[in-house]
Amino acid sequence: MNENLFASFIIPTMAGLPIVVLMIAFPSILFPTPNRLINNRWITIQQWLVNLILKQMMMMQSIKGRTWSLMLISLILFIGSTNLLGLLPHTFTPTTQLSMNLGMAIPLWAGAVILGFRHKTKPSLAHFLPQGTPLPLIPMLIIIETISLFIQPMALAVRLTANITAGHLLIHLIGGATLVLLSISTPTAMITFIILILLTILEFAVALIQAYVFTLLVSLYLHDNT
Repeated sequence: MNENLFASFIIPTMAGLPIVVLMIAFPSILFPTPNRLINNRWITIQQWLVNLILKQMMMMQSIKGRTWSLMLISLILFIGSTNLLGLLPHTFTPTTQLSMNLGMAIPLWAGAVILGFRHKTKPSLAHFLPQGTPLPLIPMLIIIETISLFIQPMALAVRLTANITAGHLLIHLIGGATLVLLSISTPTAMITFIILILLTILEFAVALIQAYVFTLLVSLYLHDNT
């Protein structure tokens, strides 16, 4: 119990060098590429899920927006697999690092916004000033809309970081409390252990939902700018 509460969020090192790059690249090994005429069940399920997610995300996109389909499906698979691997014991979750999430959110948001200003200049500028705005409110509304535009990548990154970090902290706290209660009250320890199992199941759902929400919001930003 003397272990630092945030020790699981420290970037692991080997021989003094951070190995987070290897950990980020590891989930890609879990998705095999089909090399047979008839696929096995695992690859068939994988392709069915990919097609289902792509169909939902690309349904509202224009032709230009659909060119991002490969990147968006890669993004959701990467975030989802990374979140799930982080729930295993003695592992590290890169998506708990705000710097990494900002590194994903800012380029994607900037690409969508630049695409909007390039191909839909007038509608993109019109978002800064709604039609029928009274003259005295024009400067204030332009400032507010500009701030809200630049907050979008921060909201993407902070939402993912906060949800994954909060779940890991709860599992850590309840797991530590269960170990302490084993020597004090076994029935109470069993209750907390059941709560820990239910929370772990919830975290599996949160890991997948947050990957979907992150990618869906990027898809919505892209839809607004194409």
